[in-house]
Amino acid sequence: MAEPRKERMAELTKQSTDLPCVTLIGMAGAGKSTVGRALARLLGWAHLDTDHVIEADLGRPLQDVFDGLGREAFIKAEERIVAALRLKRCVVSTGGSVVYGPAAVARLHELGPVVHLHADLDIVTRRVGEGKGRGLAIGPGQTVADLYHERQALYEATADLTVDSGALTPEDCAGAIAQWLRSTGILT
Repeated sequence: MAEPRKERMAELTKQSTDLPCVTLIGMAGAGKSTVGRALARLLGWAHLDTDHVIEADLGRPLQDVFDGLGREAFIKAEERIVAALRLKRCVVSTGGSVVYGPAAVARLHELGPVVHLHADLDIVTRRVGEGKGRGLAIGPGQTVADLYHERQALYEATADLTVDSGALTPEDCAGAIAQWLRSTGILT
């Protein structure tokens, strides 16, 4: 009985694709998860939310993980988990703090292009408020506005493409990213 299963797995491995992943980065409230699901549907790819992987790896809701570890240890845990991802043909929605981890950023670039979903500060604050209960990697005394300004240069330095998710619907963002992937030859 094991032989047919082994043959099926060998056939699946031969048919495996080498298509890259596409990773979405940006602030909480920029639409990474929503656009990620829309882009995955459009491309017919899998979708992975790294916040969910962190929760599964550490066995607790994201806010509990952050509260238990604190900001610096949370960022290190996120970096370790993201740097270990082995994926193909997948849209990856990351936590906004992923850009603090050099090993995570390097791994995301190895997986494929990185897209920054940019939303203006007023849109981010309207969507996330003070960030309570979101597992937001925010330091003591720091505001969402402080975090926004701190991260913008990191997002810009990391991204291969920036899309204004505050000005477009999630479906239009997904369409713009898919069009860019085709125009650059990443997708045919």
